[in-house]
Amino acid sequence: MNIPIKDWLVNCLIIIVLLVIGGCKTYPLLTTEGEKIPHDYLIGPGDTLNIIVWRNPEISMSVPVRPDGKITTPLVEDLPASGKTSTELARDIEETLSKYLQQPVVTVVITGFVGPFSEQIRVIGEAAQPQALPYSENMSLMDVMIAVGGLTDFAAGNRARIIRYIDGSQQEFRVRLDDLLRDGDISANVPMYQGDVLVIPESYF
Repeated sequence: MNIPIKDWLVNCLIIIVLLVIGGCKTYPLLTTEGEKIPHDYLIGPGDTLNIIVWRNPEISMSVPVRPDGKITTPLVEDLPASGKTSTELARDIEETLSKYLQQPVVTVVITGFVGPFSEQIRVIGEAAQPQALPYSENMSLMDVMIAVGGLTDFAAGNRARIIRYIDGSQQEFRVRLDDLLRDGDISANVPMYQGDVLVIPESYF
């Protein structure tokens, strides 16, 4: 039985397309549903800390976290702060001060927020203001886009993707920025997590 050349070409084309699709990595779509991950803010380089030592105002002060992640205060030199919660850092300061004071009580208040690099959300590509943002609990894709000023005129918003590390493995998820920002489709709003990278490509046209 002879198959017409036209039908044969169509069948070959279908097979090629299926092979290509099968060989491409398909990234799962993000949804607005999912388990909320509890998050305690971690101190990072660039944060500003107000260190209060009870009944010792002379050694209470506001200090920045240096680029190397450490702080220096009176009686406390080069103490690592990055990656700790304010409570953990307060206990570390108390331990150091106990060499000089009897039962010191320390409170650490974070007044300027940047966060450690590993927890920042980075936005690259065709955002109006590409930048790294400190992560906030329950942060969403819309929150991130508001912070970076939206999309440029050349952005392919519906081809944007989030790069996320899960259990040490890099995964990518498609997101629909055009639908979210230009059409007001709230179903396209998805949660963001610490360390996410949002990549917004340029349109082909």
